[in-house]
Amino acid sequence: MQKNKQTVCTAALIVINMGIFFLLSFLGNPENAVFMIKYGAMYPPLIFEDAQYYRLITCIFLHFGIDHLMNNMVMLGALGWNLEKEIGSFKFLLIYFVSGIGANLISLAMDFYTGNLAVSAGASGAIFGLLGALLWVVIRNRGKAGRLTGRGMLFMVLLSLYFGFTSTGVDNAAHVGGLICGFLTAVLLYHGRNVPRQEV
Repeated sequence: MQKNKQTVCTAALIVINMGIFFLLSFLGNPENAVFMIKYGAMYPPLIFEDAQYYRLITCIFLHFGIDHLMNNMVMLGALGWNLEKEIGSFKFLLIYFVSGIGANLISLAMDFYTGNLAVSAGASGAIFGLLGALLWVVIRNRGKAGRLTGRGMLFMVLLSLYFGFTSTGVDNAAHVGGLICGFLTAVLLYHGRNVPRQEV
C-alpha cells in the first residue's frame, strides 16, 4: 500500500526550476557561462580555492537554455511522479538533494583529476538519482512497481547513459554519480511496501 499519493514536491521542484530560469532569462543570458557563474553555477576554482560550497546546491536549479531546462523537467516530472508516490515526499526530497549534491561532488573530483575547468549546472545529477532510486524500488518489489518493470527500468538507465556518453557537453561523471547516489540512498530509505498480514 502506498503511503503517500501526493506528488507536490515534484510539482514544486518543476515550478521552482522554471521560475528561476525565466527570471534569469529576464536578467541576462542563461547560455552564457560567465553570467551563470554570477548566479550560482558550479566552477571548480571557486569551490576549491574560494570555498563557495553553496554552488553545489545552487547549480542544481540552473539550466543552460530552454532545451536544457525542458529536457530535465520532462524527466523530473516522469521519474518524480512515480518515485514520490511510492516512497513519500520527505524521502523523495532527501534522495533528490543527496543525489544532486553527490553528483556534483563526484563531478568535481573528476574535474580535479582531469584538470577540467568547465562551468556546470543543471538538475540532471539529481534526476539520475531519481532514476537510480526507482531502479532499487523495482528490484525491492520483485521486478515491478506500478507500471514500472525491472527490464523497463534497466533499459531506461542504459539508454540515458548511452545518450549522455554519445553527446557533447554532457557531465557524465555527474550523471553516473547521481545514479549511484540515488540507488544507494534508496537502499537505505526504502524497504518495500507495507503489505498487511492476513489472519489465519
